[in-house]
Amino acid sequence: MAGALIGGWVRSGRPAAALQVVEPAPQARDQLLSTWGVNSVADAAEAALECAQVVVWAVKPQMFAAAAAACAGRLAPALHLSVMAGVRSGAIARATGAQRVVRCMPNTPALIGRGIAGLHATAAVAPGDRGRVEQLLAPTGELLWLDREADLDAVTALSGSGPAYVFYVVEALIEAAVAMGLTEAQGRQLALATFDGATALARQSSESPAVLRERVTSKGGTTHAALESLRADGVHQAVQRAVLAACQRARELGDELER
Repeated sequence: MAGALIGGWVRSGRPAAALQVVEPAPQARDQLLSTWGVNSVADAAEAALECAQVVVWAVKPQMFAAAAAACAGRLAPALHLSVMAGVRSGAIARATGAQRVVRCMPNTPALIGRGIAGLHATAAVAPGDRGRVEQLLAPTGELLWLDREADLDAVTALSGSGPAYVFYVVEALIEAAVAMGLTEAQGRQLALATFDGATALARQSSESPAVLRERVTSKGGTTHAALESLRADGVHQAVQRAVLAACQRARELGDELER
């Protein structure tokens, strides 16, 4: 996700020199330089953090405490933007001394500018700060502000994990295509184009997904047969249970990280 953000900023015209990146891994530092022209340092002590207007946290949640400790006392005045899953605003504020904290839960289509991210801001975040965050995240896709931080767990379960659900269904469609005699490449093309076209149609239509589904379904036809099979297998309820399980796990991870 850090790479997606950096790439989006550079593509949108932000000078590489305006970015300070702390990256301990030599290979990742080399890749940032070769791909985007961004210089990075191995240790926070080497970065001029006092000059930072915005600090972006894009580390593994379990590594946050150590990363923040390495920057202690140098980051409090900045606006903090976190794309870490499960690390709550209070934990970020306590570790950094910052009051202006925005949490963001993106998803992997951000890598191609087609993502969607849920956002929550602490009370100290001013309207101008929100605008700056929106400008920074614009290259990644759509943004949705949430009033309650707890709702980020639902965002994690729905859109954060959601691409995996789509890929899972696409896998099944490709396997079904092969079982029916098509090649894997043909199945992939058909499945991906169908998902892309159906979601585009749903976006442009004023009708609900239920109505759009009914328009494709003729009683006694092929779609009807498929949907009846899905109903018999309890797929609708299974999808809901899966998303709720992901939401519960997101809450648990947040609790574990605060211990």
